[in-house]
Amino acid sequence: MVNMTNGEYRKYVAGRCPPSPLGRDMLRAFFSGGLICAAGQGILALWGLAGLEEETAAGATSVTLVFLGALLTGLGVYDRLARFCGAGTLVPITGFANSIASPALEFKSEE
Repeated sequence: MVNMTNGEYRKYVAGRCPPSPLGRDMLRAFFSGGLICAAGQGILALWGLAGLEEETAAGATSVTLVFLGALLTGLGVYDRLARFCGAGTLVPITGFANSIASPALEFKSEE
């Protein structure tokens, strides 16, 4: 393996790796990201119904989504969801919360 050319190595890797279900992965990412964004719109509407002005409701929605993302990460739900949904969970603000909370939980478990 040390004296392989780039083409030989590419063939070797292609023979070892299972084919990627790209279409399925893109659909899962599209719909899961859309569902998270739709949930964000719902939360925004709820904050509006609670009497917050539009700009304040937008801030409260962001805080709520970050909190929910961190909570679901702490409970181990977000990682399972991300394994199933793929990149659709990374783009919304909840992905930010997951990227912040995950290292903290890993550090805590390693003590």
